[in-house]
This record gives sequence, structure tokens and C-alpha cells, in this order.
Amino acid sequence: MTISKHPTSDDLPASAPDLLPEILGSFRSELTRKKHDVIDPEWAGSIPAQYGVAPRIRIGRSKWFNLLWFIPIGFVLLIAAIAVARGLRTVPAVQDFLITYPGTSELPAWAPVGFPAWVGWQHFLNAFMIFFIIRSGWQILADHPRLYWTRHSGPGKNWFRMQKPIPPNPLYTAKEDSISLPSAVGLPGRRHTIGLARWWHLGMDTLFLANGIIFYILIFSTGQWVRLVPLHWDVIPNSISVAIQYLSMDWPLETGWTNYNGLQLIAYFITVFIAAPLALITGLGMSPALSTKFRWVSRVLSIQVARSLHFFVMLWFVGFIIIHVTLVMATGALQNLNHMYAMRNDDSWAGFWIFTASMVVIVVAWVAATPVTYRYPRMIQKIGYALIGPAQRLFEHIDSKPGQYTEKDISPYFWHNGKYPESKEYHSLRDKNFADYRLRINGLVESPVELDLLQLRALPHHEQITQHYCIQGWSGVAKWGGVSMKAIMDVVKPKPEAKWVVFYSFADGSDGGIYYDAQPIAQMSYELTMLAYDMNDQALSFGHGAPLRLRNEVQLGFKMVKWIKGIEFVESFSDVGGGQGGYNNDHEFFGYSQSI
Repeated sequence: MTISKHPTSDDLPASAPDLLPEILGSFRSELTRKKHDVIDPEWAGSIPAQYGVAPRIRIGRSKWFNLLWFIPIGFVLLIAAIAVARGLRTVPAVQDFLITYPGTSELPAWAPVGFPAWVGWQHFLNAFMIFFIIRSGWQILADHPRLYWTRHSGPGKNWFRMQKPIPPNPLYTAKEDSISLPSAVGLPGRRHTIGLARWWHLGMDTLFLANGIIFYILIFSTGQWVRLVPLHWDVIPNSISVAIQYLSMDWPLETGWTNYNGLQLIAYFITVFIAAPLALITGLGMSPALSTKFRWVSRVLSIQVARSLHFFVMLWFVGFIIIHVTLVMATGALQNLNHMYAMRNDDSWAGFWIFTASMVVIVVAWVAATPVTYRYPRMIQKIGYALIGPAQRLFEHIDSKPGQYTEKDISPYFWHNGKYPESKEYHSLRDKNFADYRLRINGLVESPVELDLLQLRALPHHEQITQHYCIQGWSGVAKWGGVSMKAIMDVVKPKPEAKWVVFYSFADGSDGGIYYDAQPIAQMSYELTMLAYDMNDQALSFGHGAPLRLRNEVQLGFKMVKWIKGIEFVESFSDVGGGQGGYNNDHEFFGYSQSI
């Protein structure tokens, strides 16, 4: 095979040293920097606001139920439940049951009484963080407003949606499917701000996890755990008793200072020991690096199962907060707030004023979060990466092996995404079936080359069937054929100082200038990192990146550059484009390390 090489500095006349970058074919002049690091009307290529539909769940194969109907249905059921509960309390057998099981179980004699000061601080910190976790989570969901139980994301597969049915347009993209949220609801709210929403979400998750570890240490070291864990089976009849008392509007005796009633105990146990850990587990279940490496976990907890369960965990927390706050205020607000915030068991106003001050802090932060994010998005990006970056980098070092999927697992529908190439250069190549296509590989390598498709196909063939993880939330399994990046590096021989590999696309990004992304050179030797020219045994289609695209299975999809025209080996990406390691990092505040 003959490979056309670029001239090196030794091949140039001494009078033309300034021509070397041009002759070596740098694409950096085609890159752009973001004009202003703010979120303004020109955001993401002036993407317009687009609102979805009321949340719906699928019934059967094709029927959809509007969840807003749960509001009047729930109201009617609540009224009926109150009437039934009040009637039950007149039945002698039920009255005896309420006497036998008043609502609380006995605790051991050594169980602590009251609450230490750290419980109040934990209560405030958890409330503060969970609000921002939920808001940013809603924003992330809005970028792909559909949920699935199967790893095949596509028409007929979603069980939940907040968007219209997927249109038949074969080039409809996942980005087009995203929706806007009101800025007071989503964080930050504007359509397709998932990069910033993820920094909020993952950053707050990191703080919430750290706070949770401290909480676990404190409750087990001080004995407070005994108040949160059911110790006897009579918690079940006591819970039924409490439910009847609540619904009959004749509240059970409030004993929270010494012992929670059965319903409180079960709710707190589920929240602390089931919902919170499940949020972490399902969140990690959406990581491409972990799912690709630990295949036995991915078989059960696929990204879409994890995503759907994550959604239910969110619903639990939202429901818990609403019911918890309602009952705190309705069953003796002053005393309850003193328990939670002032660490005292009386009816003074101390707890109320501390609670009010804490809510002022939360409300101010809630209102300020969106405008601050719009004004200082680069700061949010940097803080978010400082918090979650160490874990991201740790997971990136997890190499994986092929073999998890077979051809039976290939998805019938694989979303398109990104802005399609519009240049005359690309369409001229496409019109000729890419006969004149040349992949330019240069930078810090011993042997810069240009490879046409025949030369690429003549290199050792590499195949893999893998799952794609889009940052927006959709997934799909496909068979990729091409050449491994390890084989490419064997040809060009990177120099020791090369630390990053930059992939340049024929396609422009949303703000103009060509799309690019930088990848750590260490990952180029991974077994599942390749340049694909085939997809599902067919030549790569236009919509999926023809003639060549990157596959790096420890990263999210936006880093797998499509329509590749050049590769450059560099020491640092700080002077490439906007210096953030990729087009979406420069312009939409994503991160150069996105293994979670």
C-alpha cells in the first residue's frame, strides 16, 4: 500500500519556514472562539424555544395517557379516602385496632432523645442541594424528553414522553427533539443547555454525596440510626393506623422528639437508605465508561433502565418533599420546626425564624441560579468540573473489551444528531462517493499522512458491536467497522510529547466554525477506540457521519466526531479553538472529560 506523506521541515526550502503549518494542513484556522461567554439570544446557533406536551405514559402499544388527569383523579380519590377513613373510625373493630396500634413502635432504652445540632445543619444542606439537583435533572430530561425500558431508543420504544411522537423525517435529530423549560423550573431553563445543567447536577450530586457520607457516619456513631430503621414488624399495622388517622383529619399524637410514627419511619427509611443510594447507583448506571467495562451490571441496569429508575427516584423525592412540608406545617408547625431547626421541644418561635432564614437563602439561590448561570456560564463549567472532574478522570482510565453485544442486539433505530455538513467541499466529495476524500493526519507525529478510503480499508480491519451513550440520554447499539486508532498510531508514530488527539469535522458547529474534539492519547490505544467507515455492515450513511467517524466507548456521544476530515496530535489543546478541548466545550460549556 502506498501512503502519501506530507513534507517535513527538512523537505522545505530555508526561505519558506512560515509555509510549514499550511503545507502540513492545519485546520485550526477554521475553528472559532465563542464571542461572549454568556447565554444570550444567539445561544446554540440561536436555537428557538420549543415547548413540549403534557407528560404522557404509554398504555399498551400505541395509546397514551395524559398524566395531568392525575390531578383531578387524585383530588377525587383523596376526598373519597377521607370519607372512607372517617367512616372507618366509627367501626368498633377499627377503634380497637387504633388503640392496639396507636402509630409508634417502642425503641430500645438506649435510643437517643431529641436531635443534636448537626441534624439541623444536615436538614438545611440536604434541602438546599436537592432542590438544585431536581431542577437541573428536569433540564437534563428536557434535552431528550423520553424514557425507555430498553436500550433501543426510538419510535415505539418509549414508555414516557413530554414531546410529540418522533416525526418520520429520516434526518430528524435528537437536538431538534429537545424542549425548553421555564427558567424558574429548569436549571438553567433555556433549550439545549444540558452542558450547564449537567455541571449543576453532577456538582451538586458530589456535594450531596459527601454530605450523605458524613450523615451516615454521624447517625451510626451517635445512635440516631435507631430512629430511622424499622426494628419490629408492628411498624406495618402502626403505619396503617397512622394513615387512617391522617386521612380522617384527626391527627395522630406528634411524638417526633422521641420517636417517629410508623409512616414517618418508613418514609425516612426509604429516603435515607433506599432512594438516596439508588439515585447514586442509577446515576452511575448511565456512565458509558462503567457500563462498557462492567458488562454484568449493564446487562441488568442498562442506561435506559437506569435512566427510568432515576426518574422514579426523582418522583419519590419530589413527593416526599411535598408531603413532608405539608405535614410539618399542618401538625404543629412551631413544635416541628423547633425539632428540625432549633433542637428544642417547645412551641417557641425560635425554629420558625431559623427556618424562615434558611428558606430565604434557598429562595434567593433558586431565583439567582438561572441569571447567574446565563451571565457566568464559564464559571459554572469550571466549578462543576472541579467538583466532578476527579471522578470523571478516574473512570476514563477504565479500558474495556468487546463481546458484550451480538448482531441480535443491534438497534432498529439509531438517532441522528449534530449539525450536518453544509460546505461545498463536503458535498462535492459526497457527490463523487468520497473517491477524492483524504484523511489528513499530522501534528506531533513522525510520519504525517493523507489516507483515502481505499488506504484506510487496506489497514487491519477492526469490528465492534457497542452501545452508544448520548449526553442527551438516548442510546443505541450498532456494529461498527473500520480501523482501530491503535493501527493509525502505528502508521503515524506519535512523538513522546503528544498528549492529545484532535479530530476535525467537515461539519460546522452551531455558532459557526468547524466542529472538533480533543481526546486523551492514552485512550487511542483502547481496544474499543476506532475510526468507523461502516455501520451495521453498510458504508457509513450521511446522517451518521460519512465517510468517517470516531468511536471511543468510554466517552459520551458528542465527543465521537462525525464527518472527520483531519486528525492532529498535539501536546495541549489550550491553543486549539477556544482552548476548552472541544467545540461543545468552547461554545456550549460541555466538558473535555465526560465519562459519566
